Amino acid sequence: MLISTVSPVCFWLVVIIACLIIEAVTTQLVTLWFAAGSIGALLAANAGLSWAGQFGIFLVLSFVLLLLLRPLLRGVLRPQRDRTNADRILGQEAVVVQAIDNRNGTGQIRLMGQIWTARSIHNEQIAEGETVVVREISGVKAMVEHCDENGGNGSWYL
Repeated sequence: MLISTVSPVCFWLVVIIACLIIEAVTTQLVTLWFAAGSIGALLAANAGLSWAGQFGIFLVLSFVLLLLLRPLLRGVLRPQRDRTNADRILGQEAVVVQAIDNRNGTGQIRLMGQIWTARSIHNEQIAEGETVVVREISGVKAMVEHCDENGGNGSWYL
């Protein structure tokens, strides 16, 4: 049996290194916990604990750390989505500068000093000069709907 001829300390060192290499390549926070469990097993091996004890410490420590710390670290390490300039117009009021007619493929709005191609979400015609609210972005088009005195029609919550 190969495992009985290998020093337990060397075995756990190889496992630690392998787990860290895999973690560096994948960055999914999976093998990091097994590397930590291997460190515990390495310390147990150094203290003279049997293979079964080392393996037990490896499993318990790995899975406890995986279950307790992975969700916490994923929240911290997850990259935040950067808002683009286009995202800033969502929920903003705009003025129609060219009548919006989805059937004819026409319509423009002025928003934050810029002119955007616009289409109606509800497939309705919106006259020039009316106020609309941007609800979505589809490609390079702002998807809008009529704006009431409360800043929308009440059917959308942002």
